[in-house]
This record gives sequence, structure tokens and C-alpha cells, in this order.
Amino acid sequence: MIQNNDHYPNPDPEPVPEAKNRRHVRRRRCLIAIGVVIFLIMLLFIVLLILVLTVFKAKQPKTQLVSATLDGISPRISFPVVRIQLNITLNLQILVENPNHASFKHGSGQSILLYQGGQVGDVEIYPGHPSRQLAMDTRTRIPGRVTFLGLIRKHVVAISDCHFVIAVPEMKVRSQECKERTKF
Repeated sequence: MIQNNDHYPNPDPEPVPEAKNRRHVRRRRCLIAIGVVIFLIMLLFIVLLILVLTVFKAKQPKTQLVSATLDGISPRISFPVVRIQLNITLNLQILVENPNHASFKHGSGQSILLYQGGQVGDVEIYPGHPSRQLAMDTRTRIPGRVTFLGLIRKHVVAISDCHFVIAVPEMKVRSQECKERTKF
């Protein structure tokens, strides 16, 4: 038995023209390429965000009083009112350590010497019986800037507060204790 297909409708639609098919394929390839590029950009952004929040996170620059030596004491007595003043020369070596994976460029800093809570240059030391030891404090403040990858800059200040005791007859530093902190 021979079947004649003239009586039955063709279930297959008419063939798609070749140009329309090419446009569809090109559009699909373009959408895939755009999707891959967007995915790679998002992946790169996530990796950079993780690095900035972990590895490149700004760590505190550490300041440390390495040594404090007493270079000299020169007493001065003034008359008619008897007034005794001491000029004490200290040699302080301060170490600034940068634990960051980035550069730390510091500007000019300052260190002030305190005696009983007052700045020595501005405070009078009243006459009396000096004890066998002098307790003094130093405060060091070093402003700077942390730079990540040459793009991200953050202002920081490294601060070191130190307390030390000097033995008067021996002219030696008996003890020293320092605390470091950083302001971002």
C-alpha cells in the first residue's frame, strides 16, 4: 500500500530561511559572551573585596621605645630667691614597624617629655628633696598614610606612650613600660 502525503497536512513547519537562523545563532553567542564577561567582572570584584577586607586590611604601625639613655644632668641654682632647676638630657631611640603589605609614609612627628603629667619644657619643677629615682613619661605621635596598591590611601597616626624610671645616683634607666596604639 502506497501512502499519499497529499491528503495529510505536513506536521513539520516550513523550513526556516538560512539568514534568520544565522541571526538567532549570532544573538545567542553574543548573549553568552556578555554573560561570561559579566560573570568574570563580578568574580574579580568579589576576589578584590575579599583581599581588601583580609590581606590588605590596614594593620597598626607599631612604635616602640628601643632605648632611653640619660646623657647628662646639669643643675642650675638662681639667686636671690633660691631656685633649683635641673636640665636633663635624654637620648630616646624609637622604632616604627610597619606590619602592612602596603607602604607607610610618615610625616614629621613629635615626642614630648612629661614630668608628673606636665610637659617638661613648660612646667616648673618646684624645689624640694628629690627622690632617688625620677619617674617620667614620653608620648610619641607620628602621623602618616597607608597606601594600598597605589590607589587606596588612609590616614593613620601611630602613638606610643612610655613610662620610665631613672635612678638618680647611678644615672641609669631602671625600668620602662610602653603602650602603643593607632588612630585611623
